[in-house]
Amino acid sequence: MQKAANGYDVIIVGGGPAGLCAAMYAGRGMLKALTIERGAPGGELLNTDLIEDYIGFESIKGWELAQKMAEHAKKFGAEIMTDTVEKVRKADDGWFDVVTARGKTYRAPAVILTAGGTPVKLGVPGEKEYAGKGVSYCAVCDGAFFRGEVLAVVGGGDAAAEEADYLTRYASKVYIVHRRDRLRASKILQERAFTNPKIEMIWNKQVVEVQGTERGIHHLELADTVTGERSQLVVGGVFIFIGFTPNTGLVEGHAKHDAGGYFVTDERMMTSIPGLFAAGDVRSQLTRQITTAVGDATTAAIAVEKYLATLPD
Repeated sequence: MQKAANGYDVIIVGGGPAGLCAAMYAGRGMLKALTIERGAPGGELLNTDLIEDYIGFESIKGWELAQKMAEHAKKFGAEIMTDTVEKVRKADDGWFDVVTARGKTYRAPAVILTAGGTPVKLGVPGEKEYAGKGVSYCAVCDGAFFRGEVLAVVGGGDAAAEEADYLTRYASKVYIVHRRDRLRASKILQERAFTNPKIEMIWNKQVVEVQGTERGIHHLELADTVTGERSQLVVGGVFIFIGFTPNTGLVEGHAKHDAGGYFVTDERMMTSIPGLFAAGDVRSQLTRQITTAVGDATTAAIAVEKYLATLPD
């Protein structure tokens, strides 16, 4: 196989756990890889306080695990560039063009997409207006700004339960507002939330409006999902954890995906576009954990090596 002018065998889009693991395995496979990450290496690890479910580490700070992963990848020659990928397209010659916000185009015969996702918004009046003024999507990033406040967390999954527990170190009280009468979170996270004296559950309610003043949020307008009855919840801030949308829109052309927009791959992590591999949170799968992300990435990087061997010189 003939190398591209820039010498890359594979371009890895995203520098979270999946991207860093793919970079490490690409290096071990003697592939010339470029990893492009819009921020500091680590991805969602940097928005997580404590990691307690990554085998081998009973408890480790998110930033610390991110640092260890990046150092490990670099030990095997990983080249990590800070830039934002805006487009991935397969050219007529079968190679991929990866276009960045800085106007650069990088080429390689294979791409591993590990670009994660973006938080799902509530889509209610006031949410956009008070973003950064009381509306947040990251407890680790913004929790310390709400010391002594009464806060609301919207959602019922792992992220909502985990972040509500985290926020109690700053807040005087945290309400978890959920549209159903039970949480979807794992049992251990539910138990932690239910036994935390600072957390109170508000069941069968959905936020229909965020209201406030020029100083910030004052209250949430709630609607009962059973009766439709309206009520108000006075809070100083609201943290929204209702899921996220995979960043699969970077790819030009149609690749097979599920109803949620996640890429469907084969057992090699290859999408329906030959040479385009997906790993981590952009891929359709049962669960999205650090462990599954690095597992995907391991498979993808090794599969890329085998895929490249099949291409003509």
